[in-house]
Amino acid sequence: MGQPRRTTAEPRLSKSRFLAGLQCPKRLYLETYAPALACGPDEGVRARLAMGIQVGELARGLFPGGAVVDAEHLEVQDALRKSSGLLADPGVPAIFEGMFEYDSTAVRVDILQRVARDAWRLIEVKSSARIRDDHLDDVAIQAYVLNGAGVRLDGSALMHLNTEYLYPGGRLDLDQLFRPQDVTAAVDARLTDIPGRLAEMRELLTLSQPPAVEPDHHCHEPHACPFWAHCTEKEPARWIYYLPGGKRTFQELTRLGIRTMDEIPPGFRLSTVQRRVKDNVERIGPGLGRALAALQYPVHHVDFETCMPPVPKYPQTRPYQVIPFQWSNHIVAADGTMRHEEYLCPDPRDPREEFALSLLQSIGRQGSICVYSGYEARILRELAEFLPGLRSQLYDAVGRLWDLLPIIRSHYYHPGFAGSYSIKAVLPAVVPSLGYDDLEIQDGGMASLQYYRMVFEVEDDAEKARLRSALLAYCERDGLAMVELRNALMAKVTSAVS
Repeated sequence: MGQPRRTTAEPRLSKSRFLAGLQCPKRLYLETYAPALACGPDEGVRARLAMGIQVGELARGLFPGGAVVDAEHLEVQDALRKSSGLLADPGVPAIFEGMFEYDSTAVRVDILQRVARDAWRLIEVKSSARIRDDHLDDVAIQAYVLNGAGVRLDGSALMHLNTEYLYPGGRLDLDQLFRPQDVTAAVDARLTDIPGRLAEMRELLTLSQPPAVEPDHHCHEPHACPFWAHCTEKEPARWIYYLPGGKRTFQELTRLGIRTMDEIPPGFRLSTVQRRVKDNVERIGPGLGRALAALQYPVHHVDFETCMPPVPKYPQTRPYQVIPFQWSNHIVAADGTMRHEEYLCPDPRDPREEFALSLLQSIGRQGSICVYSGYEARILRELAEFLPGLRSQLYDAVGRLWDLLPIIRSHYYHPGFAGSYSIKAVLPAVVPSLGYDDLEIQDGGMASLQYYRMVFEVEDDAEKARLRSALLAYCERDGLAMVELRNALMAKVTSAVS
């Protein structure tokens, strides 16, 4: 990294940099002077940020007549002047995205609601369903700047989505969708610490080199740091941080001066999974063969994809309710022959009933239903309660489920797992010829986001068709992964016995 920029002006901070500095002083330094070292947000992160913006814009509907300070088309000084002008105009009931500056720190405020001629309420909108500590820090730095800029605050609130709101259909009831919570006391308690924290951050930014901060679990709390790859590029492949589990083991080993797994003494207490990662050898348990043989044919290898719209899209759903929209089924007969069936809802209608009906037709009433994790069982139970006419058949399907995940967790380990039993880690280790790298969509989170785009946002038919193909390919791969995993594990059992 080159030398930091030198300037006679005091370093300007912002809300985002202040929050970055609270998480890690090194992150603040790098964001200020070496942003090119960061890994840019992936498509999933960008989609979630876009969704947060949409939720924030929707919340403005609760404050008719409010004025927006356009964040994209105004320079800082122009935004400050426009915000000041709106503040002084008694006819403005609310200001959206107003910019204010004090103590060399600039913030943008989601909503300033006028509660009297010269008194305002600070409202921060979050697309989450609950309040976190970092949300309070977010509001606190805004309140500090507003107070310093001469804005008289009559209170502070966090407005988040109300997961108890049952959308009846038609027009959204914004008063029910959003749940404002007064956080004035919690924010005021933080205000006294802010001047000192800002002074420490500005002092930090006068250094010629970033501070020495060891990577740790703080790098992922409350958000994943974009400089993680940069800060860990020189760590050994067997770094103790790569042991699965919580931070306690890592911190205890660090206190003992241990840096790699190979240095861990034999008597040190590790969990079963941690011990397997440390030992770094393939393990085939004696019960694996019996567990794999418990299946009944025809075997259905079923995978679901779901989405969780923050703002409900279908009647009788709530914010963040899980909506299944796609399934894939690889059906293997007793003679080894296989056929594939699939379903994907192509448009914005509620997919749940069609999803359930088509799935029940595909799985029939015979054979085990192989899944990977208990997620499919949860979805089937929720569908059973939503569709009482199909309840008996759906619960029968739950009774036929055969979960491959706990079988692998109990009876098999491969060094390639690196402590993870996610199918994304297990598949390429056990079946090297089959993975996800060749797919456009490579995980369920991305599938959810791309489905939402396909049915609610994209208008171009060619783009819709491209997304549909990518979704079908991903879900099919998850199902095929279970088929190939079963075959490969049975081959290992046979080989170990012979």
